[in-house]
Amino acid sequence: MNQSPRFIELLAPAKNAEVAIEAVKHGADAVYMGASGFGARASACNSVEDIAKVADFAHRYLAKVYVTVNTIIYNNELREVERLIRRLYKAGVDALIVQDMGILRLDIPPIALHASTQCDIRTPEKARFLQDVGFSQLVLPREFTLDEIRTVRNSVDVPLEAFVHGALCVSYSGDCHASVLSTGRSANRGECAQICRLPYDLYDGTGECLMSGRHLLSLRDMNRSGMIAEMLDAGISSFKIEGRLKGLSYVKNVVAYYNNVLDSVVESSCGKYARSSVGRVETRFEPVLEKSFNRGFTKYFLDSPGLKQSIASIYTPKSQGEKVGVVRSVKNGKIQARLDCKLSNGDGLAFFDKNGVFTGFRLNRLDGDVLYPASAVLLDPGTVLYRNSDKVFEDALSRESAARSVAVDIDLRVVDGGLAVDLSDERGCAVTCAVRGLSLDAARSPQEESRRQLLSKLGGTGYYAREVTDTCGGVFVPASTLAMLRRKAFAMLDADNAIRYKRELRRAEKSEAHWPFEPKLSYHDNVANSLAGEFYRSHGVGEIEPALEVSAPHADSRVVMTTRYCLRRELGACLKCVGGGRIKGPLSINSGALHFDLEFDCAECRMKVVKR
Repeated sequence: MNQSPRFIELLAPAKNAEVAIEAVKHGADAVYMGASGFGARASACNSVEDIAKVADFAHRYLAKVYVTVNTIIYNNELREVERLIRRLYKAGVDALIVQDMGILRLDIPPIALHASTQCDIRTPEKARFLQDVGFSQLVLPREFTLDEIRTVRNSVDVPLEAFVHGALCVSYSGDCHASVLSTGRSANRGECAQICRLPYDLYDGTGECLMSGRHLLSLRDMNRSGMIAEMLDAGISSFKIEGRLKGLSYVKNVVAYYNNVLDSVVESSCGKYARSSVGRVETRFEPVLEKSFNRGFTKYFLDSPGLKQSIASIYTPKSQGEKVGVVRSVKNGKIQARLDCKLSNGDGLAFFDKNGVFTGFRLNRLDGDVLYPASAVLLDPGTVLYRNSDKVFEDALSRESAARSVAVDIDLRVVDGGLAVDLSDERGCAVTCAVRGLSLDAARSPQEESRRQLLSKLGGTGYYAREVTDTCGGVFVPASTLAMLRRKAFAMLDADNAIRYKRELRRAEKSEAHWPFEPKLSYHDNVANSLAGEFYRSHGVGEIEPALEVSAPHADSRVVMTTRYCLRRELGACLKCVGGGRIKGPLSINSGALHFDLEFDCAECRMKVVKR
């Protein structure tokens, strides 16, 4: 017996409506974006009206729109959030991505809820609890291995979402307090000060400075494009690209690349998987991940909990780009290089100098393998060159670079007193449009081919003709009449899809669902309002310590980050390995006025960053 395919989605970020629409054009099955507030990227806000435009466009392809309402919420904001959610539901939003459990106690429409990565779902027990209280999709931690994904998959029935590409937070999401305790800007309020990207000095237990001015907490960017099949097998259904602050060219390129990967995996799955949206995607460029912003790539912990390879970008938090060559010699401001690819005037090139400082220059002119920089630079022979801005590629992405269209079958036939056209498409929509009162005279020459061409002329409509059937025979139909019939028919098809489109509704909350851990919450659980407290108490929690954002720092709130990333392991000094003790603890890092101690939980393979 054939089983129905598991639907999977490519989930793309969008900082505004333009980026969201282009993401759909380039192959996204869903997009996520911020509303006017309460999203974990405070600078990526959009009006409800713009979100409605995105929903209208996306739904043509059965693509979904998710809106982030994933900050913690204060008591005086609850009613504002309630009003916002009602407006988002009316605008056609498919689901909300949320962190604050107070939302489950608001008077809102039955909109589907997704548990944000800020919910910090580290265990199968928590995943099951969130499913049972009404969440339709769960965003798993970036730190999960394939085995950990499988464990959660075996514990829940709802779809699982995981990041596949983009910037990495060094701390477990939702449990980072470095920004709020150091600057007053809360990551859980969408105002992260990015403490992890700063340069630090590293000191050992004797007070000796081992490294100076290095970005010791800054991770490389995630790239799991080569492990999509393994993630599918482990149970992931939604593949999420990070980047709600990223520009248009980044989203176009990365979405197009992963769209090709997912299409290839689906095609080879023999019907096991299917994309959740429809439409043929045609791109006018060759996507290359290395050409978009990246700090170097890592799969993070996906296939290796021990992780012997480097995952940090210690020398720079800037975009490294793609390796393009090596310097042979420098003379009179001219750089002779052994190039691995073709460069262009206007490219942005970069390199690490002898002090490990990442710097760059613009290529003014190129003569064979001789480079003429726009400004003087100091390089040594053997220096590796990177291109972090490809002018030709960026120029291509600045233009219309993709089109997406729904397959439709067209059947033209004669009816009593006129003509009718039947349309049926891959979404399951079907309409008939007829025009009567026509005088259908015999044609003097064959008309079938010209009618087929006119009916197939669908540029700019979002459709393409998959099959055209014409049973009108030798009658003459004016081109203007046929064009009018085609326009009316496709307007009806659009309307039919709008009527048929169905959103998933919010899952019922099981009153018997019981908080699976100790019935006491700490500030790590981020309870910032009375409704969130009411929610937890209704599910068995007795004592609740409020979030740091609404209370004075507690005695034990010096732990500002808990991370699976280990600086000792990154530097080859893991205490579980031979020679790991060569760096004497305790370790500490400083950056200006910021002073952190590092604690290592070797049993759990975790590192804690502690504020002095």
